[in-house]
Order: sequence, then C-alpha cells, then structure tokens
Amino acid sequence: MLSAHNVSSGYGRVVVLRGVSVTVAQPEIVAVLGRNGAGKTTLMKTLAGIVPTQGGTIDFAGADLVPLSADRRARLGIGYVPQGRGIFPKLSVRENLLVGLYASAGPLQLLDELLEEFPALKPKLDDRGGQLSGGQQQILALARALATSPKLLLLDEPSEGIQPSILEEIADILNRLKTKRGLSTLIVEQNIDFVRSMADRAYLMDMGRVTRELS
Repeated sequence: MLSAHNVSSGYGRVVVLRGVSVTVAQPEIVAVLGRNGAGKTTLMKTLAGIVPTQGGTIDFAGADLVPLSADRRARLGIGYVPQGRGIFPKLSVRENLLVGLYASAGPLQLLDELLEEFPALKPKLDDRGGQLSGGQQQILALARALATSPKLLLLDEPSEGIQPSILEEIADILNRLKTKRGLSTLIVEQNIDFVRSMADRAYLMDMGRVTRELS
C-alpha cells in the first residue's frame, strides 16, 4: 500500500531524513521506533505532505505522493493524527467529528458508526475538546481521523501522556480495524509494550536513517 524509498526531507536547509525507506502492506500495523530527535515525526509529516520531500519516492496505492499537497493525500486515503493530537479545543466532541466528515464529504450517518466504534465518546458529545482528559482527546483524534475513511492511518506518539487502560483500548481499536476494515497503520512510538500489543513489525530509526527492521 505504501512504499517510501530513499526519502530525504527537512526544514529549509536543515536535512533531517537521509535516505529513509519504509513500506506498509494492507492490512498491516507497522511501528517506527527511536529516541527523540531520530527523525520519526519528520517522517510522518513528510508522508502526510506537511514537510516537502527533497529526494526519493513515495508511492501510495499506485499514486506518486511527492508532488501532492497534504489535502490531496488525505483525499487519496491517508489519515494523520499528529503528536499532541491536534483536536480543536474550543469545539465540542461532536463538532470535532463533523469537521472530519465535512473535510472528506462523508455522509452524516458515518457519525453514528464512529460512535459505535468509540462508545466512550457518546456521553461526551457536547463537551469541548479541551475539557477532555488526555486519553479521551487521543480517542477523539483517532475517531476524527477515521471520519475521513482512510486506507492508511499515520499515528504519531499516541501513547504520550496516556494511562495504560486507554492504551489497551487504542491497541484493541487498531487491531479490530485492521481485521474488520483492512485498515493499515504506521505508528511512531517509544512505548515498546504498546507496540508489541499490535505491531506486525517495526523499523528502528536513528539520526534520520532507518538502522534496522524488526519482526
């Protein structure tokens, strides 16, 4: 589904990724591991189209992503949950989900399907995003990304500041979506136990390069 080969990218003259190659099959959950500053978040932003590709190729389901903007990549089926979740804190839970639906022109009945998938959000629909706990915000960010009906989900550090019970719930959701919908996920993480609960394999990154593939 996704094949990034020899990808380089960065910020202006600062090169962060140096010839990175990763693949994600369908359905598959692949993790990217590494210490802070290894280039993991830059990789996710490059794949999502937020950071421009300076070299290499990125193929997604037969489409060349390199010249495409972030919104065009999203319309092709790439969902992105950034580090820090990126929800709208002043909007209600319902409004956050509707933003995802409107962005993809999805049917309103999909909101009911999302709430069946994420029942913990049902009693919180009228609460502002900023009033939720960190774990609830992560669940909301994940649900909003799924409102766009993606084929590939990019998750950046979802375990950050989240209690273990919520992490178990997120792992269960991702495994269920992989089996039920054939959803593939590329996840950046530092929590090894969390990764082991769901990932089929992993890449280890250091100093902007993939140093090992773990299975």
